[in-house]
Amino acid sequence: MYAFEIKEIPGRGRAMVSTKSLNTDDIIFEEEPFVSCQFSWNAAYGYAACDHCMRPLETITENIRRLANQPALAVPLTEYDPTAQWLKQFTSCSKCRVRYCSEECRIEALKRYHRIACLGSYRNDNSHPINKLNEIWKKMHYPPETGTIQLLVRLLAMYQESNNKKEFLENLQSFQSLVVNKEQRIYHKMLGENFERQMEQLYVAFCEAFQGEEFSMFTTPEAFKALMGLMGTNSQGIATSVLAEWVKKVTELPLPETDKNKLDEYIDDIYHKVGEFAGEFLNNEGSGLYLLQSKINHSCLPNAQVTFPYSNDIVVLKALQPIQVGEEICISYLDEGQLERSRHSRQKILKENYIFVCECFKCQREANDPDETSEEEFDDDEMDMDAAEDNGMNN
Repeated sequence: MYAFEIKEIPGRGRAMVSTKSLNTDDIIFEEEPFVSCQFSWNAAYGYAACDHCMRPLETITENIRRLANQPALAVPLTEYDPTAQWLKQFTSCSKCRVRYCSEECRIEALKRYHRIACLGSYRNDNSHPINKLNEIWKKMHYPPETGTIQLLVRLLAMYQESNNKKEFLENLQSFQSLVVNKEQRIYHKMLGENFERQMEQLYVAFCEAFQGEEFSMFTTPEAFKALMGLMGTNSQGIATSVLAEWVKKVTELPLPETDKNKLDEYIDDIYHKVGEFAGEFLNNEGSGLYLLQSKINHSCLPNAQVTFPYSNDIVVLKALQPIQVGEEICISYLDEGQLERSRHSRQKILKENYIFVCECFKCQREANDPDETSEEEFDDDEMDMDAAEDNGMNN
């Protein structure tokens, strides 16, 4: 029995509302994704993750050496390697060789979508329509990534595999799919001038990849735009990291003070080495669509938080503070750094990516603040411009 209900709130639309009192750190729910997928560039750069649940497939030694680009780097306390317990269970698809953390994940993927989505010997063939579609997507979305066209590929494979297509479509339609908020005249950033040509190329490639009559309802211009909006406004980022899990384990060990200090120094040195080569890209990253999580509204002062404590794509929603009966449960669609930006900057990100104007308590409290852009946003804008220029050079 859930401790919440989904209901309509005037001015807020669909919302998750608590039906019982919750304490700080209470688990509100756990949920497996409707669909999830690793980001395209993340996979291309060798971040090894289970193709179904995104559990890391590297040992701690392999992970640190790759991220630091130092093949001989020594790693202590490998007996606390989070991956060790899974090593003997690792398996792969016999046809395309994508890897899984367990036979359970391989079978589940095969049952839900992989029988259709498997490329077999064409997995590394750049002329295959699915690979061509993915390459066009990658040229539109350089790291840091926020989505992947492969999520839609997997969705359509799930549709074809489904024994209850009516239920599948009802679940799909339960997600928001707006790319335009006509009432507030807000447009998703993917409809901007920078992406107009790429979106057209992406649509053509999408139609080429899904030519069958069974996909016709998804390949009209309107349906494709709705799918893109669904992914853009509903997908939840997923990050798994064997390094983060290992650090958490070893720092909790009851070590003598001298050994603890040495370990802290080693961890600091590792993060320094990793930062020099891999920068901020430490995790296996992807995104997923969650039937429950997608019903939670945003607040710049959230009372709940999405977590991934099992090092896979299972989401756990935890209370950040006491929540009373009848109180709306809200998360932040922004990361911690973005939440600290000015109201103007937060609103810009939310409008471009989620098609709404935030009217939470924090935004109302800061309503009279000057419309100034946070310093951090200048860096983001420069990155966006560089990416757009790179896209132009590659077209």
